Amino acid sequence: MSGKQSITLNINGRGHEIEVEPRRTLVDAIRDNCGQTGTHIGCEHGICGACTVEIDGEIARSCITYAVACDGARVRTIEGFDDDTAMARLRQAFTEAHALQCGYCTPGMMLAAIDLLAEHPDPTEDEIRHGLEGNLCRCTGYQNIVRAVRNAAAAMGPGVPS
Repeated sequence: MSGKQSITLNINGRGHEIEVEPRRTLVDAIRDNCGQTGTHIGCEHGICGACTVEIDGEIARSCITYAVACDGARVRTIEGFDDDTAMARLRQAFTEAHALQCGYCTPGMMLAAIDLLAEHPDPTEDEIRHGLEGNLCRCTGYQNIVRAVRNAAAAMGPGVPS
């Protein structure tokens, strides 16, 4: 007996039936079994936020989530936001504010930011910093990221479209 379990993941609106070991993390299943490589693997302890995804509408760390626990779940990775209006505005704001350097933290940072903006359409600087505090960036010093989120919020106006 291989010990593998058959699960179904809905990744970005597309069903994937895969076989996984019970200890396989969601990030590994997303990347290796489902071909969605925009979700990054950083610390593998849930600290850095590079692996952030949406699971059934809530953001979560996919490096500390077992794939088998997500059987039947709707998972949205950064690739799942390709046609999202709010994410397009956030991407533009990141570009204009020079909030990108190496880009490793960017997918997780953007998912955390879009989640923040859905809850706080006009966030203060403190709310932005608090909303992003679980995402580490080794390059930018956060000033430009905070500016980008503020600019995106201003561009979106009241209520965050999706």
